[in-house]
Amino acid sequence: MKKVRVILSDDAEEVFHYLNEKATESKLERSILNSIKKKVEIIKVNPHYGDPISKKLIPGEYIEKYGITNLFRVELSNYWRMLYTLTDGESIIEIIAFILNIVDHKEYDKLFSYKKK
Repeated sequence: MKKVRVILSDDAEEVFHYLNEKATESKLERSILNSIKKKVEIIKVNPHYGDPISKKLIPGEYIEKYGITNLFRVELSNYWRMLYTLTDGESIIEIIAFILNIVDHKEYDKLFSYKKK
């Protein structure tokens, strides 16, 4: 079985640190942070845990910035989303789950150009 290493992009790390800072005083941020931690552990066991996003729906900015060919979505608490891609690691027995972004529902809709009804 291949080892799965989870890495945060700069954007995802920024949100993660923000949530970490606010978690001590806010139940909402603590809930989201705990949800992220649980989902990361699940991804380490099953890298294909998230919902796959169709290749034609992958935001162009992710393709340009990261050169990704696959994208998975994980639902977090309070309607937040975590987006990640899978790549080969530095060794042949490693998979890297690269978390691209952690966003609230409004930002997620904007990223995928979803419009309110």
